[in-house]
Amino acid sequence: MKSFIKVILRCSVALSLVLTTSCEDYLDATDESVISPDEAFENFTNFQGYTEELYHCIPDFTNAYWTNSWNWGEDEIQSSARDFHFGVKIDNGNFWGWQSEHDGWQAGWMDRNNTNTNDDRFTKSLWKLGWYGIRKANMGLENLDKMTGATEEERNLIKGQLLFFRGWFHFQFMQYFGGLPYIDYVLPSDEKLTLPRLSYQECAEKAAQDFREAADLLPVNWDNTTVGRRTLGKNALRINKIMALGYLGKNYLWAGSPLMNSESTGSRSYNPELCQKAAAAFAELLNLCESGEAPYRLLPFSEYSKNFYTTSQNWQMPGGTEAIFRGPYYGANGSNWGTSKQYQPAPVIADGDVKFLPTANYVDYYGMANGLPIKDITQADAESGYDPAYPWRGRDPRFYNDIVFDGVKVVQGSMPDNVKDDRYANLFTGGSYRNVSTGSRTGYLLYKFIPITANKYDNGYGYGNSLNIHIPWMRLADIYIMYAEAAAQGYGAPNGKDPNYSKTAVEAINVVRDRAGVGHVADQFQGSLDAFTGEVRRERAVELAFEGHRFNDLRRWLLLTESPYTLKKSVEFDRAGEFNTEDPRQNRVVNLREEVILERKFSNKHYWLPLKNNDVNMYLEFAQNPGW
Repeated sequence: MKSFIKVILRCSVALSLVLTTSCEDYLDATDESVISPDEAFENFTNFQGYTEELYHCIPDFTNAYWTNSWNWGEDEIQSSARDFHFGVKIDNGNFWGWQSEHDGWQAGWMDRNNTNTNDDRFTKSLWKLGWYGIRKANMGLENLDKMTGATEEERNLIKGQLLFFRGWFHFQFMQYFGGLPYIDYVLPSDEKLTLPRLSYQECAEKAAQDFREAADLLPVNWDNTTVGRRTLGKNALRINKIMALGYLGKNYLWAGSPLMNSESTGSRSYNPELCQKAAAAFAELLNLCESGEAPYRLLPFSEYSKNFYTTSQNWQMPGGTEAIFRGPYYGANGSNWGTSKQYQPAPVIADGDVKFLPTANYVDYYGMANGLPIKDITQADAESGYDPAYPWRGRDPRFYNDIVFDGVKVVQGSMPDNVKDDRYANLFTGGSYRNVSTGSRTGYLLYKFIPITANKYDNGYGYGNSLNIHIPWMRLADIYIMYAEAAAQGYGAPNGKDPNYSKTAVEAINVVRDRAGVGHVADQFQGSLDAFTGEVRRERAVELAFEGHRFNDLRRWLLLTESPYTLKKSVEFDRAGEFNTEDPRQNRVVNLREEVILERKFSNKHYWLPLKNNDVNMYLEFAQNPGW
């Protein structure tokens, strides 16, 4: 931390007036390009130019490298051809792998040697730019008095953005590393560091103060402000009240979760008081959205994919009306070199040897269309209607949207005669799509983030320059599910609710299910908090599948080290009877079973990532996480 701060201390505040200017670039700047700090902060235009570099400190985890790893729970497994991504290192218990010192490929988005705030998606890393962003926010806050030629609205917009980013970068660090020093002033270059690590909840309370004040200062919609009308229609990424409330609630819910509560108080249960605070923040946000004051809405299920990718020839950033918080997207074609190929088996319908596959055990969370879970994939269940002879029939509609299973027609157009049998996903045991090295290890493929035609036969891997994958950090469906968890845990029952919001925890889950056409939470899960908690977690697993949430969810729930969450499995079966090419959901299978591919050997130390040794050796009070 200090070593990076020393670098940015040498940089003038003027470096940020140009959005894509980096610290290193500035150090090489000519004397004529340097302006005084007073001029940098004197009016809104200059100060906003300074502030906007913070947006370029947000990592683009979806497109940070040629191929990209961001799912580190039991949800995903990588093909065996390569082992440099952090997900493989986590499987092996090597949590040091997030650090650039342990990543020879420089493929990770959490830390990278070449870090910059330019327009290069490969130069965004959380650790370096997060500390840089915190210092930049503090420098701005300490220079607010210099913005004399500004309206109250302009001052509020600047201060609100700076407070949000200070809280956001601290929150990102906390969820991976635990309580840290909360840096809320500009550290002098000659100051001897003695800042202690706070407990998680102490740190979270400071972040909450920043998020709360930001929410009070910022508008719901920049387009409705005097300042925002100058850039009308181009304000979607600018920090607003909804983003601040979303992270205020998430910050409180994380702080109230079992892992964080245990770190802070010794109790391995939820903290009801913090969960109530989380529910209140989410309720305030949802009231603004449902009343129409805020422009956020759940996308209709027919447009669900717009949350994650677009295919328009006239480039449009993914997210639609549902994405709440996104970082910048660095131009068309960023998804096509590797990301769009990493979900398709090679050499069958794609090139490349790094493939990311949904585990069979995780796909099991996708229950039935009537809303009931699958208890055991090998056993028939009259209540839910699941039949192991027809395991793809009657499933949650999100299963068919996200997952390619055996028999799905993958290639839509013409194919050479010698490979025409690969038009359909041959994912049965021994099928052509099943390949441990470059195909499916699990019996499934993940197509949540690519269209079905993104293959080498239909569209040259990904629609040329018009396929753009960009997964949001936070979307509205996430808010409904987090509200349900917070309200239930805060008020001790499935029908728990914030007093200022109309919906109970159960009703919030049903809002998300209604969009997908899935049955409501069954009565059997509403009789106790424990029963409902399991269903909330399953809903979170399905709705937010493969969007980068699972690893931190397992950690905060204290489940990362517990079986079956340590297992990654494949589904094995043989086809039976006539193969139905028109509707693969009706295909019958025999010998259905799941087999363990690997078991992750974790201990309690794996609940927190290790800090860098260079950083923890800077001063005594900045201690390493236990076990590392």
